[in-house]
Amino acid sequence: MLDELYIIILVGTVLVLLAAFSSLLASRFGTPLLLLFLSVGLFAGTDGLGLEFNDAALAYFIGNLALAVILFDSGFQTPIATFRQAAGPAITLATVGVMGTSLLFGLFAEWLLGVGLLEGMLLGAIVGSTDAAAVFFLLKTSGIILRDRVKSLLEIESGTNDPMAIFLTIALVEAVRQGGGVETLGADVVLGFFEQMGLGLILGLAGGYGISFFIEKLSVDRGLLPILIIALAIALFALTGAIGGSGFLAVYVAGLYAGNRGLKRAATLKRFQDGMTWLAQIVMFLILGLLATPRDFDTILVPGILLALFLIFVARPIAVSLCLIPFGFRRRETVFVSWVGLRGAVSILLAILPILAGLQVSGQFFNIAFVIVLTSLLLQGWTLASVSRWLKLTVPKRIGPIEKYELELPGGAQHELLSYRVVEGSPVATGARVPRWARPSLVIRDGRSMRYQYAGRLQPGDYVFLFISPRFPPLLDRLFASPAPVAEDDEEFFGEFTINPASPAQSLAEAYGFQLPEEERDLKVSELIGKRLGGHPSYGDRTLVGTVEMIVRETNEEGEVTSAGLSLTPTPDTFLPFPVPKGPKDALDLLKKGARRILGKS
Repeated sequence: MLDELYIIILVGTVLVLLAAFSSLLASRFGTPLLLLFLSVGLFAGTDGLGLEFNDAALAYFIGNLALAVILFDSGFQTPIATFRQAAGPAITLATVGVMGTSLLFGLFAEWLLGVGLLEGMLLGAIVGSTDAAAVFFLLKTSGIILRDRVKSLLEIESGTNDPMAIFLTIALVEAVRQGGGVETLGADVVLGFFEQMGLGLILGLAGGYGISFFIEKLSVDRGLLPILIIALAIALFALTGAIGGSGFLAVYVAGLYAGNRGLKRAATLKRFQDGMTWLAQIVMFLILGLLATPRDFDTILVPGILLALFLIFVARPIAVSLCLIPFGFRRRETVFVSWVGLRGAVSILLAILPILAGLQVSGQFFNIAFVIVLTSLLLQGWTLASVSRWLKLTVPKRIGPIEKYELELPGGAQHELLSYRVVEGSPVATGARVPRWARPSLVIRDGRSMRYQYAGRLQPGDYVFLFISPRFPPLLDRLFASPAPVAEDDEEFFGEFTINPASPAQSLAEAYGFQLPEEERDLKVSELIGKRLGGHPSYGDRTLVGTVEMIVRETNEEGEVTSAGLSLTPTPDTFLPFPVPKGPKDALDLLKKGARRILGKS
């Protein structure tokens, strides 16, 4: 018995190490990390090295714990400014978008697989949410810089749509198990949704407050504190679920609340949670890979790929287009958000629920969900960077590489101790002085420490320690960063001219021969840009005003435009080989035209 235990531990450790080392391949070749984790599990499973694992209940249990850890960290790492910037469209996508995607997918699955509409919608709910782990990693490692509004939308949507998909899946599993039809999804389901989400939100805020209070008021050993915080988050997840709420929403909201309180030990917590999140992802993906049996894929491979293509090219784009209409997103932004709808571990995890409920379609649905996830990662995950460039949604780098280390101090909510390594070609290496308000206190050069006042001109390789307010690190980053490489089209990105943001917008309209609406004629250029961009302008944002396009070059800490460019040749939005609906009526007309073409009618 002990020999078997050691072998299990050894095999499990080796699999975790293989998955961890596979991240090096992902960073180097742009491979979706989740795909590599799943591949390690498949390779080690029953059709690979022969490891037998068929405990669906254990896999679901482990997956839920791992997802709770991932969602808590996702909320903790999300700045509240990012959340405010994209909360409206993101939450709309996470709720209405998931429901719309599930319905459209269900109709197609009903026709393709010959199942009932309820079963088709169940499969749609299983694959209806985007995977937070896959989206976060790809956005971080793809080497592209997206406009803040689009990046924020993608991150918040992927972090908040799991509770909706989980609720729909559980409700539809129960409806199918009872043998009812679509008509059984009535008031009880609607009330259940508001109950789960309402309890999840309330308990999440209460839990976030409790966790923040615990960190600030109680004296706990630094090494023990992160473990206690994770334990409290999991306890909140379990308690919320036990009383009928959405535990996943609760841990995300708790993380969002606690992570934006400026806690004094936030740096330690973030480092620990980064490691825990990586471990949770690896364990969850490996378990799900081991649970799959690729030999059963042959009968559902073609239908699974067809369903994946319908999801990628039809269901999600329609749902996203309709959801984003009220928020003024441009066509290219809508198309990109549709494309970054990666399916991942959550879809496979939800596919276990029909197995646990003993549904007749459970085995078929699990295999189909697995094929859809693999297709999504291969097709969407590997093309993320190229699609973003094709749609011209990337922005030039503001600064080049930088080496910075955050050091924690007591009372760190009010001040920070940062250490910068001086890199070749940076402004400070070429003679720029560090501002006095940065309080530079120590320089380490060639292993010797000295006061900043006696160090003379900073040299590449020096380490500089500065004691500053949390407001100022972005300003210092520019001083210590190496020059950003300038691509051929970067200089053209911000337009042919620079315009004064404080000048009257009406003067611009008169100069270039277009009319402004009456309510915009008394605005400054900066105010007009902010109004057109929904009140949250950010670096690289563009807005079409009359016959010209205004581009945000710089913003201050209050989010006001301080520098803007002007392009006389606006970026065209008619680049797509297919039309994008501008509203519900337009979407319906496009569907009718497509159906006529398929049926061969004029």
